[in-house]
Amino acid sequence: MSNTPSQPVLPFLPFALPEIGEEEIAEVVDTLRSGWVTTGPKARKFEEAFGTYLNGGQAGEHGLHCIAVNSATAGLHLALEALGIGPGDEVITTTHTFTATAEVVRYLGADVKLVDIDPATLNIDPAAIEAAITPRTKCIMPVHYAGLAVDMDAIHDIAQRHGLKVVEDAAHALPTTFKGQLVGLHASDAVVFSFYANKTMTTGEGGMLVTRNAELAARAKVMRLHGINRDAFDRFTAKVPSWYYEIVAPGFKYNLTDIAAALGLHQLTRIDGFQVRREQIATRFDEALADLPLVLPPRPQHAGDLHAWHLYVVRLSDEATLTRDQLIDSLFADGIGVSVHYIPLHLHPYWKERYDLQPVQFPHSQKAYERMVSLPLYTRMTDADVERVITAVRKAFGR
Repeated sequence: MSNTPSQPVLPFLPFALPEIGEEEIAEVVDTLRSGWVTTGPKARKFEEAFGTYLNGGQAGEHGLHCIAVNSATAGLHLALEALGIGPGDEVITTTHTFTATAEVVRYLGADVKLVDIDPATLNIDPAAIEAAITPRTKCIMPVHYAGLAVDMDAIHDIAQRHGLKVVEDAAHALPTTFKGQLVGLHASDAVVFSFYANKTMTTGEGGMLVTRNAELAARAKVMRLHGINRDAFDRFTAKVPSWYYEIVAPGFKYNLTDIAAALGLHQLTRIDGFQVRREQIATRFDEALADLPLVLPPRPQHAGDLHAWHLYVVRLSDEATLTRDQLIDSLFADGIGVSVHYIPLHLHPYWKERYDLQPVQFPHSQKAYERMVSLPLYTRMTDADVERVITAVRKAFGR
């Protein structure tokens, strides 16, 4: 029998974990004790705080309408519905995204036109957008992939020349900047953020629709809650009889609860610190993995811009001697949770069959998918966790 002491078995390191502090917990408890747990005062406060944050900390009139919803999917749906997208219309977006980006177009009976990505940034390719425009095209939906800003100047130039609407899928992009300005403040018709559990801040489930268009905002607010023409919070807190309301459209059930908003109020105050920590981890990964046969994530195009670092996605280079799946298997064997973002839409049965899509139509997305792995990157990771990921990746390459 060997007397060599065995190495301790480290616990599995998950791909993502939210960072929930005592302030968030206390705010949720306060909400539960308040008696108002659905959409109410804290949801409103969260909307106001979000607008203030985007406006550089300045409260008051800033022209932004922030509408809290129960998911980014809901926000994208509301934005397109308010813009009048419907049967016969086409919306252009990237194949390299989660299905929510595209499925909301189908909710409205419109068609999706999927296009390829820029192989350097993994964001939607403006040239591919231009080539895909038809007389039916009504809207462009760019996705700020992994937290890196899309070239919004190029998108808005195309939209202006062709008379198209722009709705940004900013699920990964808080607090991303483009040319020094936070995503959410550019000239798009609407921008939608996600607060899902693995995002850069969380409300558990939730999202925020941001627009400067007062008519769009008004329509989204009505459609957010069953097409009711009065705010339920106002009706139920009024000191005089105010039971009467009217249904003015067949709306949806997309409101954010006060329980969720309570989380968001404190997560929002920490978002800048969260970004700093994510940037530190990404920088350490860059340093430690630079000599491996990997394509590391791109940095912002413009000096001083912020990458939200929702994801840290590496791609196997042409010199790599192992496959993507072999790398994943090796990392899981060492107790490291990883993922792939994304299986492109053109490979999923629904999208493939509906639009007769083939991988050859999307060479850059297809190649990226076949070679990409998302490494763990979240603020609860310790320095030791980060080094453990690095060690496991290097081990997979025999380094």
